[in-house]
Amino acid sequence: MIFGGFSPDSIIDRVHDGECKVIITADGGYRRGSASLLKPNVDEAVESCPTVTDVVVVQRTNSDVTMVEGRDHWYHELMAAAAPECPAEPMDSEQLLYLLYTSGTTAKPKGIMHTTGGYLTQVAFTYKYVFDLKPETDVYWCSADIGWVTGHSYIVYGPLVNGATSVLYEGTPDTPGKDRMWDIIERYGVTQLYTAPTAIRMFMKWGEQEPQKHDLSSLRLLGSVGESINPEAWMWYNEHIGGNRCPIVDTWWQTETGGQMISPLPGVTTLKPGSACFALPGIGVEVVDEEGHPIERGGGYLTLTRPWPSMLRGIWGAPERYKDTYWSRYPGRYFAGDGAKIDDDGYIWLLGRVDDVMNVSGHRISTTEVESALVDHTSVAEAAVVGATDDLTGQAIVGYVILRGGVTADDALVDELRAHVATKIGPTARPKRVIIVPDLPKTRSGKIMRRLLRDIADGNTLGDTTTLADPSVVEAIRESALHGPGSGA
Repeated sequence: MIFGGFSPDSIIDRVHDGECKVIITADGGYRRGSASLLKPNVDEAVESCPTVTDVVVVQRTNSDVTMVEGRDHWYHELMAAAAPECPAEPMDSEQLLYLLYTSGTTAKPKGIMHTTGGYLTQVAFTYKYVFDLKPETDVYWCSADIGWVTGHSYIVYGPLVNGATSVLYEGTPDTPGKDRMWDIIERYGVTQLYTAPTAIRMFMKWGEQEPQKHDLSSLRLLGSVGESINPEAWMWYNEHIGGNRCPIVDTWWQTETGGQMISPLPGVTTLKPGSACFALPGIGVEVVDEEGHPIERGGGYLTLTRPWPSMLRGIWGAPERYKDTYWSRYPGRYFAGDGAKIDDDGYIWLLGRVDDVMNVSGHRISTTEVESALVDHTSVAEAAVVGATDDLTGQAIVGYVILRGGVTADDALVDELRAHVATKIGPTARPKRVIIVPDLPKTRSGKIMRRLLRDIADGNTLGDTTTLADPSVVEAIRESALHGPGSGA
């Protein structure tokens, strides 16, 4: 499963890795009231995917698309010829259920393996109890994309296995108006809303007058997913969407964990705005220091200490990468790659990624993958990418590039580079800024000090620069960020 609208290159990477034989797509999808084509990207990708023998196409927008004889099949025609009965295929609990690709610290995405029995067990349990499901009366809405793990676990598998009534929405939250979500909640009597902090911050920016246009009294529980929610957004969500009466379940989990791991339980846990609170029953969580020693209070690294039903079973085709990525830093523990702190009351507060994977609106994007896309452009000699703090998206992608000789640096080239990344990887990876610089801050061993680039992007006071081969380069980069192409100056 991949996101609709992925670039051909991104489709090729995932199809090659999974050795896929069939692709199911659509002619297009609707976005802001207009059809957005999907099939052409698949057509371009399949030219480089010899394992693919068939492409099944759902006719969604009645768009004019090319259908290749013998390879491409309309879904509605296949269904018209299909038998009316399809007996369920018995599966062993450890047989593969799906592969879902997520970014790693190398440019190659990781194919996360989830199996049938354990995954279904955990998403069924967590969905029922974290959202306090009452299937006879509830109308649940998770606003995530189905191509994201949240959509897998809490739009498809968790709700369906519990017999829930769900809202599925195709479109953006601001079309035809910025009150689109609140209109849907009022119209269908939604009782639980599960959305992302990025969306909540966007709603805050649009103003409380938008939800005030609608009756949101059907809501009885709110959820947050994708990144830790800042206390200000939590309070706004509580007041303007929940009417100060709905518990908020701020959930921490990952593509790799399959299901929710840390979350308050409604009606049981005393809430703290911005905290995911405690591990769910049966989940072993410890925060450790650099040496892997558990700490009772303060900040450190989030680890999981015992198996859980929906844990990833591996990285497809890369068992050593699986061990190195998740199990090598703290032997005997799963290292989540996130920082966390424990307060004086024992509550867990998530602090975000500690590696080179950025979290942009809940999408995990590798810095290396974006750097590779920038360097792929004929004008770029070298690139470094960091995740800068962003009030709306949590992190924003900022790229620093050195141009090849003879290339003119201007705003048009900056826009071209941003678009190039979106074409190579997908729209979610489009950098918010590309800064053209004369050089990059490197140590004497040639390592790029991304910490300094992050400080420049965030406007922070710079830390120690004594290990740089040329400390003067930092001021040149700062000047480019303030006054160079793409700065708006």
